[in-house]
Amino acid sequence: MGMRMKAARRIVLVTLLLTAVVALSACGREGSKDLVVLTGGEQGTYYPLGGALSQIINEHVEGLTATAVVSGASVVNVNDVNDGKGELAFIQNDIAYYAAEGTQMFESKVDKFKAVAALYPEVIQIVAAADSGIVSVKDLHGKRVAVGDQGSGAEANARQILEAHGITYDDIKAEYMAFSDAAGNLQDGNIDAAFITAGTPTAAIEALKVSRPITLVSIIPDKVSELTEKYPYYTAFTIPKDVYGTETDATTVTVQSMLIASDELSEEQVYAITKGLFENLNTFADTHQAGRYITRETALEGISVDLHPGAQKYYDETK
Repeated sequence: MGMRMKAARRIVLVTLLLTAVVALSACGREGSKDLVVLTGGEQGTYYPLGGALSQIINEHVEGLTATAVVSGASVVNVNDVNDGKGELAFIQNDIAYYAAEGTQMFESKVDKFKAVAALYPEVIQIVAAADSGIVSVKDLHGKRVAVGDQGSGAEANARQILEAHGITYDDIKAEYMAFSDAAGNLQDGNIDAAFITAGTPTAAIEALKVSRPITLVSIIPDKVSELTEKYPYYTAFTIPKDVYGTETDATTVTVQSMLIASDELSEEQVYAITKGLFENLNTFADTHQAGRYITRETALEGISVDLHPGAQKYYDETK
């Protein structure tokens, strides 16, 4: 009888211990806030870098976990953050500006977000088949041109660059296409050229050049100056010929990619994310070539909206 009672007590103690462990584990899970990181398409640059950011948060930021998800990129991302469907997002600095001001593709202000950091140049790449005869932006007149998804950041860039050259959508056969679709249609000869705004090298362009020789159409210096003066979020940029193996370098303009955070995230949370980001830059550099552009020194270049207080705290500490 005594042995049976001792065994019963041991079973009760083990059960209580297991219950305590499960309860503690549950508390740990409940106390950790899971963040959604909104990125872009799988063939773009946001998606792999969003995965790198999630890895950094999961490994180095206490009390937070993160999951990167495929999305429709800049415009969709800022709307989703505003609607509470994500806490962190990658976005072009021009789109952030339009959202906060309620202009261009935004009918009203979308402003429940703040900037965390400028990341890397998002280069406006005008791609054409090498045998197309297209050597300048003016040559796009009358051609079949992919201008990006309708209402996207890339599409806004295409419209502004064409406008600077006296070309409207009435003067071309505009096709609304995502990067990967544009590359496929260029390969098949269904379109003549495509505007692609992304970090370089862009996977969609790299995949295209394997099957069809390409050229990058330059924007002439006078037009580069005109664009950068009219639109403060543009800067001049040169794509070296060795990026895609083209015959010459290409001159163009770039916007800046940014990381934004929902206003729902606290100063402490965004401070920890910002600190984790800049203390683990090798994770970005190892993930994608565009990640090599992300530095503390360039973190405030092209910031077009207010900084999140948590990010501001980190920058004040690391001046």
